[in-house]
Amino acid sequence: MDKQQLRQIVESKRDQMVENMMSICSVPAVNPKNGGTGEFEKTQVIMGILDRNSIEYEIFEVPDANPNVKEGKRISVYTKIAGTKDTDKTLWFIGHTDTVSPGDLDAWDTDPFTPTKKDDGCIYGLGVEDNGQAIICALQTLLIMKEHGIQASCNVGFLFVADEECGSVFGLKPMVTQGIFGSKDEAVVPDAGSLDGSFVEIAEKSMAWVNFTVYGKQAHGSMPHLGINAHSVGCHFAVELEDTLKETFAFKDPLFDPPYSTFELTQKLANVDSVNILPGKDCFSMDMRVLPNFKLDEVLSVVDKIIAKYEYAHKVKIEYDFTQRVDAPPPTPADSPIVQNIVSSIKDSGVDAVYGGIGGGTCAAFLRDIGVAAVVWSTLIEMAHQPNERIIIENLVTDCYIFLLTILKY
Repeated sequence: MDKQQLRQIVESKRDQMVENMMSICSVPAVNPKNGGTGEFEKTQVIMGILDRNSIEYEIFEVPDANPNVKEGKRISVYTKIAGTKDTDKTLWFIGHTDTVSPGDLDAWDTDPFTPTKKDDGCIYGLGVEDNGQAIICALQTLLIMKEHGIQASCNVGFLFVADEECGSVFGLKPMVTQGIFGSKDEAVVPDAGSLDGSFVEIAEKSMAWVNFTVYGKQAHGSMPHLGINAHSVGCHFAVELEDTLKETFAFKDPLFDPPYSTFELTQKLANVDSVNILPGKDCFSMDMRVLPNFKLDEVLSVVDKIIAKYEYAHKVKIEYDFTQRVDAPPPTPADSPIVQNIVSSIKDSGVDAVYGGIGGGTCAAFLRDIGVAAVVWSTLIEMAHQPNERIIIENLVTDCYIFLLTILKY
């Protein structure tokens, strides 16, 4: 099958991909840690498509006691098309089924839970980019392979995984420990990319979402000498923390964009209910994205020293915990087959491809950590986690075509 024939086949499936996008992304799948009920119902829709096309699949279940999860479990689904020769190796395509919350509903021009096709050639809705496009393109690739009897020398696997948005504790992490992936496996994770599809991600920074709590002593605002102002101490501590970390870990790596580690103060929780109360507790968070040449433990050692300084000087207690922590594994080697093959496929489509690293965390990190060569690639507007999230319909055709071109190189 030549490239022109393959492109025509994918083009003929455009309406089917749009229909599947509207169907799958109309089912809310907000992660339970973000206040939603999870991705169970969305996964049922995906399973329904597989059932209607007589495609067998495996279900991976993880118990979840979160009261928002009425099923009491989170499920991921995967299937494989057997290879013709190298059956101890699988080339995986991995999409995640959960989403973040929509945020400020007034900032949306459409209902985020009702995918909307507009005359600008886009589909708008929560999760259509993150990670609906990956799900649709992987599904369509699978369906085309089945319909036209396409096989690679190795197995080709398709995984629709839960809980990516909040650390993969109920998704890919336990799947990795259960031995579903082999040492020879490779993977494409369509969870980041660029507008023209030229960027192939082969490395990620370490990521830590750190929550700090400063404990002082509550008092009346007119009698500050009777208390310890946790908010005041917290403000000074936060600024010194940010400045010190940025200075201590200043290093530039042109493989990444941005090319340095980032330490950003983000979430700030409410403390007291009245202006005339001296806060006895102050809580804030920091988003850390650290270049792989530094270990997170090195960063936390500096954090501990600053905490000790403030605890001694201000008679407070400062504690921290993690919402997420992922220590960056080694990058995927640039000369690995999956990097070379997907770069070649992108070039075959008329786009010059480059590879590099990002600060955002994806499922690829867990795979790289066990030696699975993984790339992150997609053709995206980069609207994830934003109001009016949308995808360009043409990109569904493009990504599915690139997936199939890549598979044919194996």
